Amino acid sequence: MNGRWKKELESEELLDIIFAYASRITIENNLDRLLLLMADMGRDMTVADRCMLWLYDEQKDELWAKVEEKAKEVRIPASSGLAGYVFQTAKPLVIEDAHHDDRFHADMDIAYNYRTKSVMVIPLKNKQNQTLGVYQVMNKLTKEGVFTSRDVKKLSLAASYTAQALEAVLMNMEMEEAQKEIIFKMGEIGEVRSKETGSHVKRVAEYAKLLAIKSGLSEEEADLIKVASPMHDIGKVAIADAILNKPGKLSKQEFLEVQAHASIGYHLLENSKRTILKAAAIIAKEHHERWDGKGYPEGLSGEKIHIYGRIVAVADVFDALATDRPYKQAWALEDILTHFQNEKGKQFDPALIDVFLENLHGFLQIKKRYED
Repeated sequence: MNGRWKKELESEELLDIIFAYASRITIENNLDRLLLLMADMGRDMTVADRCMLWLYDEQKDELWAKVEEKAKEVRIPASSGLAGYVFQTAKPLVIEDAHHDDRFHADMDIAYNYRTKSVMVIPLKNKQNQTLGVYQVMNKLTKEGVFTSRDVKKLSLAASYTAQALEAVLMNMEMEEAQKEIIFKMGEIGEVRSKETGSHVKRVAEYAKLLAIKSGLSEEEADLIKVASPMHDIGKVAIADAILNKPGKLSKQEFLEVQAHASIGYHLLENSKRTILKAAAIIAKEHHERWDGKGYPEGLSGEKIHIYGRIVAVADVFDALATDRPYKQAWALEDILTHFQNEKGKQFDPALIDVFLENLHGFLQIKKRYED
């Protein structure tokens, strides 16, 4: 049995852990990965078996945590269990055996086939003394098997440092959410001017993300395409209403003016240093290019067209054909599929058309979910 016990950390070992994690935490800007890093740091500093970092969700009045990077988040009411108790009281809590404490809920032990015994929970506070969440460590791995006042100090040290990194990431996320909302609203403006509906930009965004994921792009890149795609026709704000909404056939000059929206949209966005707007600029410029080089504005062909533009091209045309527009009725599904088969390798990236057809059911589900 004694082989499984660990010894308490020497001061030098504790410093090594702090410096090792600090360098990684400082540069991490993904919230899920940051939470897992912070949890690992708390576990190692206190010689515990497990550590969870619970964050407060004000909108839902819940605490939530990540157990693994790709696993679904765990959520509990903000007043529930030991974590909820510490969040409400903002005071550290040390318990020798959780199962002898009425505040402990064994749901997670049952779900993860685990036996929690010793527990330490401390509040995670920002510089304004607001409680952001709580640190919770389980099962001390020393022979004594209990957490001490020294452990409380060590975990409090970890919390005071990591809270700053956490708040920076959360603030950045709030800014990104604001950007996304602005981008979506601006995208809607471009569509409304050509008598499209807000549902069009929602559907195109969802189609584009699905196509990106199924084509092998990362979740992060697929999300980027999703949030940037509503700006694909933003350049239409500079096109005269009389041309955009002309009921009859456009003259050659009028058609050239409509085509200009791709370059106009690009130039509106090209100088931004924001990742989302950079992606939006690419999509605005290249979603009317064709695989065979006969598109506009630059006549790019094949893989010279950015993957973002190729993906949104398929998503945009599918929605245009599958829904009623002011100037036409929706096409029958059979006719749409025939069109994509005929344009495979001409208008569209052939590999993307294969992915689209293989996952048609997913696209039809999105269409149904966001009907006008």
